Amino acid sequence: MRKHYFLILLCIFTLLLNCTSGDDSVPVSENTGPAVTKTGKLTGKVMSQNGTKPIGGASVFTFDDKYKIYYTTSDADGNFSLEAPVGNHTIHIQTGDGSNFRTEITANVKDSENLNLDISQTKLNQVAKIAYVKGAFDKIEDIIQTLGYTATEITTTDLGNLTTISQYDIIFLNCGSRTNYSNTALYAAIDTNLATFVANGGSIYASDWDVSYLVGGTNNTSNCSLAGGFVPDTKLCSKNIGNSGVVGATVNNAGLSAALGFNTLSIDYDLGVWQKIINYDPTYWEVLVKETSTNDALMIRTNHFTATGISNTPIGNAPNTTFTTVCITLPGNIQISISVPQVLVPYLVALGATVGPCSGSSNSGYIYYTTFHNHASGNIGNAGVILQYVILNL
Repeated sequence: MRKHYFLILLCIFTLLLNCTSGDDSVPVSENTGPAVTKTGKLTGKVMSQNGTKPIGGASVFTFDDKYKIYYTTSDADGNFSLEAPVGNHTIHIQTGDGSNFRTEITANVKDSENLNLDISQTKLNQVAKIAYVKGAFDKIEDIIQTLGYTATEITTTDLGNLTTISQYDIIFLNCGSRTNYSNTALYAAIDTNLATFVANGGSIYASDWDVSYLVGGTNNTSNCSLAGGFVPDTKLCSKNIGNSGVVGATVNNAGLSAALGFNTLSIDYDLGVWQKIINYDPTYWEVLVKETSTNDALMIRTNHFTATGISNTPIGNAPNTTFTTVCITLPGNIQISISVPQVLVPYLVALGATVGPCSGSSNSGYIYYTTFHNHASGNIGNAGVILQYVILNL
């Protein structure tokens, strides 16, 4: 009898609980959907450090409180328009993957309003430590300085000292800088050091004759598979057989073309002879500029460098940075490599981002090679704008 009594009480209690629960519930409307994020618009103009040169192709982005990215790029005149979530947000402005040139500003975005950022806020800052080796036919340092950035001159002998070059993030090798090449011990050290530099994230730019730093030879190369260099001979061959004259060229990279605002140009090879790219591995090198009539590569880059037996050596700002490069996929399956504060990385990875660049070797820096250059005795017209792009995207 007692067992039935407790069973009856339990049933009554259950009924009361269900009734109470039903009375207090909030009905869910069938029309209720996901909350719409309120946004405003940020506009501005990305400029070089000294405020004199507009920067095309710069990444401009921010995140909402759920770590969704809002992203755009600047046009050839440096102008951008970014839809951004309402509230106080950090706005990132970067070129390349953001590891060498970037700016962070705070902006208060208001619902459906446009906020025009002042030009003093949108200047692209230099994060990288840059070095250059003086050349006989190049002055890439002049272009660096016209943008308002700084570079330190080092010597060919300095390239033989890993402690010296590991201070820098980027090294520019001006055409004709390869001197004292009879010193075989020095150039053996240079080969090893440049391999270590790039394999650990440092970036290199070389022009014309200075391809010999990459593939071997002396001041210029006349054959394939020469002794020396650090890029495998199977990846690139260049011979000093180019003829002087004006060459019609086509920009072969959509991002570069958009940043420049043009996709064809004329390049004046005003020296008597120049290094012509004979063959290259298309899975290793990306062609950025090619000769229109022959499709010969005139400007190439890679971040696929790897080598065995390379020591782990901290390069440039890497030991002190609080930023990490990640790859994010945008709508349309567009992938972008950007640098973000390390505290954001776990949240972005949870949303599908991956650590490291979107392509290439995870640790490799960039190698840019151009068959043309900025001559010490003059200039090469709008190809100089391409070299500005090279500087900012290493």
